[in-house]
Amino acid sequence: MKTIVIGCTHAGTSAVKSILNNQPGMEVVVYERNDNVSFLSCGIALYVGDVVKDAQSLFYSDPEELTALGAQVNMEHNVLEVDEVNKTVTVLNMLTNETLVDSYDKLVLATGSWPIEPPIPGVEAENILLCKNYNQALEIFKRKQDAENVVIVGGGYIGIELVEAFHDTGKKVTLIDGLDRVLNKYLDKEFTDILEDDFREKGITLALDQTVTSFEKDDNGKVKAVNTPEGRFEADLVIMCVGFRPNNELMKDKIDTLPNGAIKVNKFMQTSNPDIYAAGDNVAVHYNPTQDQTYIPLATNAVRMGSLVGYNILEDKIEYRGTQGTSGLYLFGFNIGSTGLTVGSAEHFGIEVDSVVLEDNYRPEFMPTTEKVLMKLVYRKDNKKIVGGQLMSKYDITQSANTLSLAIQNGMTVEDLAYVDFFFQPHFDRPWNYLNLLAQAALEKINNK
Repeated sequence: MKTIVIGCTHAGTSAVKSILNNQPGMEVVVYERNDNVSFLSCGIALYVGDVVKDAQSLFYSDPEELTALGAQVNMEHNVLEVDEVNKTVTVLNMLTNETLVDSYDKLVLATGSWPIEPPIPGVEAENILLCKNYNQALEIFKRKQDAENVVIVGGGYIGIELVEAFHDTGKKVTLIDGLDRVLNKYLDKEFTDILEDDFREKGITLALDQTVTSFEKDDNGKVKAVNTPEGRFEADLVIMCVGFRPNNELMKDKIDTLPNGAIKVNKFMQTSNPDIYAAGDNVAVHYNPTQDQTYIPLATNAVRMGSLVGYNILEDKIEYRGTQGTSGLYLFGFNIGSTGLTVGSAEHFGIEVDSVVLEDNYRPEFMPTTEKVLMKLVYRKDNKKIVGGQLMSKYDITQSANTLSLAIQNGMTVEDLAYVDFFFQPHFDRPWNYLNLLAQAALEKINNK
């Protein structure tokens, strides 16, 4: 039995290891068009900000490890075509320019995602960079040395982290985003207002609710300014962080996808073709807060999916539990965690929700120190099931986002969280844990209506 894995970042690396571990005797062949595997792009901002000193440390595997485990790893090999009828792939060896045809019994698509590149006049300039892979990380780090004015386009997690990284290394930073708030997908206004005020106090320019109309270039073809309908912002370096699209050109019209091209899979990571599996940023996830499929590219989703491929590739063994899109962020001293729906995204999905906001200390006031925790719980109006949560504090409360994630995944209600058993110890929390108090505030709001 032979499995071909196309792509080897997070989902591919996880799938290869899982297949070799769970399917003894399986022949595994990997085709990867880059010269590396398993790069943690979430660490790029840390590298740019001099927190991580060596970009090489952002790899957690390599072709040698996968080869030692038993895989046949072909780096810098680009799959040009998949013949799903005859179960073959056509592959270009990018080093020799030779083409080969290989056959498979099972195929794993782990082709990942790629940054969206808007067709803006001047976007081809050499000092406009993307932020995704290892080579791009090296290029950003190299070009930042001579850049004084840095413009980040896109206020999601990657863009926001780069804002902090460039600011902390002495650059003048401008953030441009077409939405009216930073981190719009992850946090509601109560949280983003605080972050935006902090940005402005630090001298960071926010150009929100503005879209880039053009990039102004100098005589050497380099960008010198970024134009929006409301302003002109000088730039020596521009990083585009406006989102990601699934890399699924190979399978266009061959298997079922969402309108954006993200591959639909069942609970066992199987596509509409029973011999083709898919995992990672090229796949539509089952989103538990809405009980529907949507596109959420996250490394955590990718490694889980890849692992499940290895268990299920010969028979259905372990079901995918879905995702809540849980994430954590450290930003200018704030510890931020979020999971599931915000009030804003619930409206987008057509789900009627209510919410409650609470601020309280994470542990008793009689302790030598404590910190405020700003929290928000989002729950459905019809059945009081929890569908989202957000937390922010100078104290590290981010693991509580994992607790709320589990609450959503298991269908817990406001009452469940209000009276769930959490320990009390003054070093760590209050007699009522702050998540208990948050849910109790929601329960009080419900009962007073």
